[in-house]
Parts: sequence; structure tokens; C-alpha cells
Amino acid sequence: MPYYKFDLVVGQEFRNQGTIILEDISVASDRADQLADELSQVKPELKARGCAVRVTDADNRELYRTPLDPAPRWSKLPERA
Repeated sequence: MPYYKFDLVVGQEFRNQGTIILEDISVASDRADQLADELSQVKPELKARGCAVRVTDADNRELYRTPLDPAPRWSKLPERA
């Protein structure tokens, strides 16, 4: 199973949030979404700064990124004719 590293992205800075062995990127992306949600609740000031959580592999390639302040659900609804 591969290692995945999680970082808090603040501007151009990457703050290590830990590394974990997981089954695949699908599970890692779910964990990143959970971490982003937790961080946005614990440190709400990060949402206004455009912060995100990213997932990288052992070669430091970015595989996934999720914002701490995702677009509201209503903004994703299809437009009415």
C-alpha cells in the first residue's frame, strides 16, 4: 500500500499535516476532505485565506487538493431556463 502525505496549503507554503499508508488515492482524497472540514471548523480564519489540503505521493507529486472553503452547494446547481 502506498504512503500519502497531507499538507495544509497556505499561499505558497505547505505545512505538513502527516503521512499515512492507505489503500489508494480514493481513500486518501476522502481523508483530505475530512481534514479540510476539520481544519475549517477548528481554524475558520483559514477559510478566508483560500487555504487547502493537498495530498502528495512518495515522490512529492500532488495527487489531490481540496479547499477549506468549498463552493456552496447552491452554486453547483444547474441553471434554470
